[in-house]
Amino acid sequence: MKILVANIGSTSLKWRLFDFSNPAGQLLHKGGFERVTDYALAISDCLAQIKAAGHIANESDLAGVGFKTVIAKNVSGCVRLDERVLGAMEAYNGLAPAHNPPYLTGIRLFGQRMPGVPLVGLFETAFYQFAPEAMMRYAVPQTWSDIGIRRWGFHGASHKFIAERSAELLGREDVAERVRNLYMDGGKSSVKEPALRVISCHLGGTSSITGIRNGLAIGNSLGMSPQSGLPHNNRVGDLDAEAIPYAVKTLGITLAEAQRQLTKESGLQGLSGLSNDIRDITSAANQGNANAKLALDVFVASARHWIGSYFFEMGGAEAIVFTAGIGENRVELRAAICANLEGLGIELDSALNASTRAAEGFISQAHSRVKLLVIPTNEELVVAREVSRLLRSEVRTQTA
Repeated sequence: MKILVANIGSTSLKWRLFDFSNPAGQLLHKGGFERVTDYALAISDCLAQIKAAGHIANESDLAGVGFKTVIAKNVSGCVRLDERVLGAMEAYNGLAPAHNPPYLTGIRLFGQRMPGVPLVGLFETAFYQFAPEAMMRYAVPQTWSDIGIRRWGFHGASHKFIAERSAELLGREDVAERVRNLYMDGGKSSVKEPALRVISCHLGGTSSITGIRNGLAIGNSLGMSPQSGLPHNNRVGDLDAEAIPYAVKTLGITLAEAQRQLTKESGLQGLSGLSNDIRDITSAANQGNANAKLALDVFVASARHWIGSYFFEMGGAEAIVFTAGIGENRVELRAAICANLEGLGIELDSALNASTRAAEGFISQAHSRVKLLVIPTNEELVVAREVSRLLRSEVRTQTA
């Protein structure tokens, strides 16, 4: 069973091809294009590369194409991407303007190119469907909640991978097994005591932090949309609800312009005033740029706020994990986030931290009560596994 996972951005297409002849899956091929202006051509070139590598003779050799879809109205989990689901995604385009529209374009183009191949989406909200309701609700009238105004949580594939891999590294195979089967058995599989408490920090262009107890998410710093939580590369993160009407009135701008500025000119870009790239900001801060330093300080403070929130909610943690572009590579930001926390049992090993970039490993001192880890995420593998499980399940059902 060969599963192609397509990761579609506003101007990019990246892919990985997996073979699930065995349940673990094997990566066969990967590639990608940046600055895409013609998605149909990009998809054609993607398939041409896979064929040229000898992995498939034609599109019908694919068992399915998986997508890391973000959010849809009244739809979550791992599902077939039929027109009903695509319509539900379109209904929430406004909540994920940088994600849903390009995915919708790409999914429909894949469907036109290979009408007989199943298209399946694993929604980023899926990992939070078992979270406590109190952690996911806003304090709004019931009528607001009824139309979907609540915390949904995102980066589900990444945090699910971290939940499984961290459990393996911490010697908790029972928890890892629960995570593997999460969407098939609804998190009902039992695990041993004591509880395994992990705080997963996905820090990148878009950042989020999740508390995970025994493999189940208890919440996520991202709320109703990917525009919330920590400050992102050019999106604001958390903001008081009264700020928008005040800015519209005081600055004399339209609501649409306010939304544009909050999603295009805010976050690290807005704070630093120079770039949305953490590398540029760090370089400027090291040269004495006060605004660049402020951007880093705000990012670190927000990360510590969310880590502290889940640490307190779970009554502690066995591990804190850093992943994604910033989490895996920015040694100095990991150090700042973990600074002066010895009283909580969080003790960073400076040498291990400095030597660990884009590689898996422990970065805490040997005697640290809370283990600190770097784990490169693998969202595409999570998507491919769930697509494989869904398609196998459908076959078993049809056979029965």
